[in-house]
Amino acid sequence: MTPDELKALHAPFARAASNVEAGALREALGALMAPDAVLRLCHPFGDLKGPEAFVETCLAPLQAAMPDLERRDMIVMAGTTPQGDDWISTCGNYLGTFTFPFLDIPPTGHLAHMRYHEFFRVSDGRVVEMQAIWDIPELMMQAGAWPMAPQLGRFLCTPAPATQDGLNASGDGAAAMAHVVAMLTDLCRHPGEGGPEVMRLDRYWHPRFNWYGPSGIGTGRGVAGFRNWHQIPFLRAMPDRKLDAMGDLMSHWTAQGGYVAETGWPNMRLTLTHDGWMGIPPMDKEVLLRSLDFWRLEDGLIRENWVLVDLLDLYDQLGVDVLGRMREFNKARVPGAVALPSGMAS
Repeated sequence: MTPDELKALHAPFARAASNVEAGALREALGALMAPDAVLRLCHPFGDLKGPEAFVETCLAPLQAAMPDLERRDMIVMAGTTPQGDDWISTCGNYLGTFTFPFLDIPPTGHLAHMRYHEFFRVSDGRVVEMQAIWDIPELMMQAGAWPMAPQLGRFLCTPAPATQDGLNASGDGAAAMAHVVAMLTDLCRHPGEGGPEVMRLDRYWHPRFNWYGPSGIGTGRGVAGFRNWHQIPFLRAMPDRKLDAMGDLMSHWTAQGGYVAETGWPNMRLTLTHDGWMGIPPMDKEVLLRSLDFWRLEDGLIRENWVLVDLLDLYDQLGVDVLGRMREFNKARVPGAVALPSGMAS
């Protein structure tokens, strides 16, 4: 399918989810997904099958927590991977008034936001596979309920592309994809082949780039922000990190114009041999990371990079139940819904 045909396939679901109404959403997802579509979802949802499972396990509980729930796409890309698979790649925020617990995260009574990266593989005109990460730690932080180490990067509601064209990406993305792959190849030269200079960051990244990491890591700006708030502690803890496509790992790449998207489930294999990353001790344990990413190039350099990693799954691999720790952390808080008055009474 062409990129335009793929985006048109996704559009009815995007419209139905922009102001979530259960009947319209079920109808749109039923038209979008094959009945036996494989859903690879972030922790704690796991692997599910079919559109109804996505509604009942994920969307319905989220709407119960945020009755005025809406889904706002910021980036919608589509294309065919070098291996010949058709993918639709989306990035955006779920928004709503957080008035009832979600996954036992206590409500705030205020507008809340949770970033999503949702990727859809299409075959014969239907979605047959979904890979999705919701930034659940982002909700915990807004609720003051994050039970793990404070993040080093900045916390913010992740913005749309500065150029405001994320919904209209088009054109040949081969050059942009080649640039990102070359950048990642050079990133992996450090520390094995030398100091930070071997990564040649200035060759690939715009001087004012923003790196929008997952909550738990946070956002950094420019080389200094990227290195200090993410890369230095990450590589100190796991210096053996390599590109994907090694062994049984595989990523799926598409690009349109200046935008590049990549998903892998998982796509990184690393060993926690040293201290320094997110407060995790050097456990000498191999972990697999799921990362769903977007890049936007400007004047031939990467200006913005949206990254989501399934951090709750990482902690689970290490034997840490983050949601369980959160419940212990919040035992003294009053459970249940937040009832807000309309404000119209005198």
